[in-house]
Amino acid sequence: MEADFAAFGSPLCGEVKRFCRRVRETYREIQEDLTPYKDDRYYRLAPMRLYTLSKRHFVLVFVVFFICFGLTVFIGIAGPNVIETSVARTDLNNSLKLKPFNLSSPPLSTYNQQLWLTCVVEVDQHDVSLKKNVTMIVKVLGVVKDGSTPYVNNQVHNRTRLLSCAQKCSEIIVAHLGYLNYTQYNIFVSFEDLNKLTNTIQNITFTWKTYNPTFSQVEIWFRFVFVVLTFMVTCLFAHSLRKFSMRDWGIEQKWMSILLPLLLLYNDPFFPLSFLVNSWFPGMLDDLFQSLFLCALLLFWLCVYHGIRVQGERKFLTFYLPKFFIVGLLWLASVTLGIWQTVNEVHDPTYQYRVDTGNFQGMKIFFLVVATTYILYLLFLIVRACSELRNMPYVDLRLKFLTALTFVVLVISIVILYLRFGAQVLQDNFVAELSTHYQNSAEFLSFYGLLNFYLYTLAFVYSPSKNALYESQLKDNPAFSMLNDSDDDVIYGCCIISD
Repeated sequence: MEADFAAFGSPLCGEVKRFCRRVRETYREIQEDLTPYKDDRYYRLAPMRLYTLSKRHFVLVFVVFFICFGLTVFIGIAGPNVIETSVARTDLNNSLKLKPFNLSSPPLSTYNQQLWLTCVVEVDQHDVSLKKNVTMIVKVLGVVKDGSTPYVNNQVHNRTRLLSCAQKCSEIIVAHLGYLNYTQYNIFVSFEDLNKLTNTIQNITFTWKTYNPTFSQVEIWFRFVFVVLTFMVTCLFAHSLRKFSMRDWGIEQKWMSILLPLLLLYNDPFFPLSFLVNSWFPGMLDDLFQSLFLCALLLFWLCVYHGIRVQGERKFLTFYLPKFFIVGLLWLASVTLGIWQTVNEVHDPTYQYRVDTGNFQGMKIFFLVVATTYILYLLFLIVRACSELRNMPYVDLRLKFLTALTFVVLVISIVILYLRFGAQVLQDNFVAELSTHYQNSAEFLSFYGLLNFYLYTLAFVYSPSKNALYESQLKDNPAFSMLNDSDDDVIYGCCIISD
């Protein structure tokens, strides 16, 4: 009886075991389909053109990048000056020392974009060193077609500025108009505390500064060109990935799908609106787009250098949240000061956040601390990625290319910032803003061209090649894989280690 039961139970147990085995295999297959980032599923990752490039192709990519960037620099050098100046020199004498200065701006158009009035106090003795707080009373009036001069903001502005003189007195910004409602302005300026220094002051030189209308037209055209190029690159990049599921994209490809649309906003397709609408909104929108793209680029570097060595699922709390927090603080600080400056200038043309904001130094220190934290964190991720992935040929290739191209871009950016702001970049220029230190449009075009061509280059190397899908299908077949692969000729795009 027991033997019969054993004979009956043995086939039943075998069937149960086979059924359980099939259930486990089916579960693993389903889990494999739902989890495309497992290490044993490298063939599911969308291939990149980066793996199919030879050394000669890499050199050619960098050469084309430098040629395109150099072309924008040369066009900028040959282009017009960014700032147009008009000097109103006023000689002081006994009858004018205590009287306000009545200054009329040159004729303006919408292509002048903005208007600055600055002054420089000149002393008789150039070796005299002095520092004194000077109270300015400024009244801004706009000139309309019928000749009347209504108040701008309907009030008189009273501001205190520091007059600092060594061999030469520093320039004082009297007023700044972020957008132009009138074709001409009259500004009355008086100094209350200069009567105590009448023995040393020789004269006061006032200077009107506006955007050069020719440069404004050049800026419109180049922004339009970059917008069109970025739109084309974005469409081509999306078209190249259309045959691959989004869950199979690499981390670089996913980030490029975010950065390219943000680059389109960085080039600002709404920029011509500032010449059609007399409002502060288009300018603030441009500042918002620029800060959003630059902070997204900072976040891209953190995520890629960390994610390239982290296999499996990237949880939001442990992977993304710390990076969003650091970069978010940088974005919040820059946007806050930018909007703060814009809104206050609308109500008061004499407002300057660097002078009139009591907490500016604290905000500046906060920004520098967060920026230092970001740099140290990025360096830590780069060093750790290089040390852990140097023996992995495919991932190491991604790491080396991104590091080399990013290093070139950062070096060029530092040179541009130094040429733009000088050695006091960390002292006098807290956030990216228009500086009248431009000599020509080369610095503007070089910075815009640098970031655009940097993203175009990354989009080219991270996009799949034309035959990528066919090659990946061949690679999925072990027979074709063993026949086609060799030590001398490896199709990198078909053998990828997952993100």
